[in-house]
Amino acid sequence: MRRHRPDTGGRERRGPSSREIRPGHQGIGRRSPAAAEQVSDDLRLGSGDLLQQRRRVAALGLGAATAYAVVALYQFGLVKHLPEPPLPGVDADRVDASGEAYALLHTPDAALGLASVGATLALTGAGSRRRHRERPWLVFAATGKVAADAAMALWLTAEQLTKHRRICSWCTLAAACHLAAVPPAAAEARAALSAARRHRP
Repeated sequence: MRRHRPDTGGRERRGPSSREIRPGHQGIGRRSPAAAEQVSDDLRLGSGDLLQQRRRVAALGLGAATAYAVVALYQFGLVKHLPEPPLPGVDADRVDASGEAYALLHTPDAALGLASVGATLALTGAGSRRRHRERPWLVFAATGKVAADAAMALWLTAEQLTKHRRICSWCTLAAACHLAAVPPAAAEARAALSAARRHRP
């Protein structure tokens, strides 16, 4: 029997294909459908088809999540001080302890930021390498979420500057990640729009 070889777009493989490691027993838990295996192979092993743009969005989202996780340590009282560069106007301790940082749902806003990034990562990872041709609506949803993240980051930065005259450096790092994610997300959205126009009856 011919062994299944995932379509890697000419890129040298750096791991096993999902079919090669498919469990041999039914067991308890989730199934391993072919469509899910294709997504696994595309994201981990593939190249081309805008996968690099999706990886950039994912990497920047994880960078923002790291910054939010650090702020969450402070907002939950796990640490008493947030380390920051000794620069004028930088004061995460003050900004992230303010009432407005706990206003929405009366919970730390870093926790909400982590949940939001989780949704963005899920949308970024959903679908195969050809999703811009086969499921353009998914690309538009992911791009819209990335754009919303960037807009919210700008709004929160403006809030810090206008209300406190100070900024949280960790929040600024997260904002920079969100803004940097817009161009690669927009590139995939343009490809999806072009594909949708070509298939229009």
